[in-house]
Amino acid sequence: MPLVLNQLPPDKLPKVIFLDAMGTLFDLNQSVGAIYQQFALKYGVEIAIEPLEKAFINSFKSAPPLAFATNELAIIKQQEFDWWKRVVKTTFKQLELLDKFTDFDAFFREIYIYFGTKEPWHILPGTIDSLTRWRDRGIELGVISNFDSRLTGVLNHLDLDRFFTSITISSMAGFAKPAANIFQIALNKHNFASHQAWHIGDSLTEDYQGAKNAGLTAFWLNYDAHSLNIENQLPNLCTLG
Repeated sequence: MPLVLNQLPPDKLPKVIFLDAMGTLFDLNQSVGAIYQQFALKYGVEIAIEPLEKAFINSFKSAPPLAFATNELAIIKQQEFDWWKRVVKTTFKQLELLDKFTDFDAFFREIYIYFGTKEPWHILPGTIDSLTRWRDRGIELGVISNFDSRLTGVLNHLDLDRFFTSITISSMAGFAKPAANIFQIALNKHNFASHQAWHIGDSLTEDYQGAKNAGLTAFWLNYDAHSLNIENQLPNLCTLG
């Protein structure tokens, strides 16, 4: 059974709870494949969702970590744009559709901007209630995400940024989960040690194992919550108490 916050005395509470972003706090209204399909059609490309989704997953997984060795924001933003453009270009290249676009560059710019808006996202059930409850107990909250700088705007659009003292993004931190470095960078922002922190995320490798290896108490947000014999599985955020 996982730890439950409302069953712990004040001196046993974590000082900070970190959360992953996409898939933990919020998620897409449609699959990436469905969104790409809709936008690609505007630029002369017709493709079914299923092969498009599969090609995207292959392209995304084969890409290098979304983390860059610079602290200049303008350079980071350009590198983020270029990183995602390569992923999307590789996606359509796998399907032999790249040369079918009337203007691939315009297509990519449009979807890149779109994912930085509120429209494609929805807040996952229990998110607001859980964050409010934990904050009211005096626990600091932070985000650790393998995302890019658009995350700050997305959190703002969804009115989630008000809950967080810190937002640590892989592209800007220079390290991506499951590397211990990104967890330490986040901890340093709160001046707490790893044993004082909890982390929640939906990826077994990046979130659960990454946080655990970095010395944090790790929780795996597993919506099936019965597939593996792993401690601290949560079917939803509210389960944590």
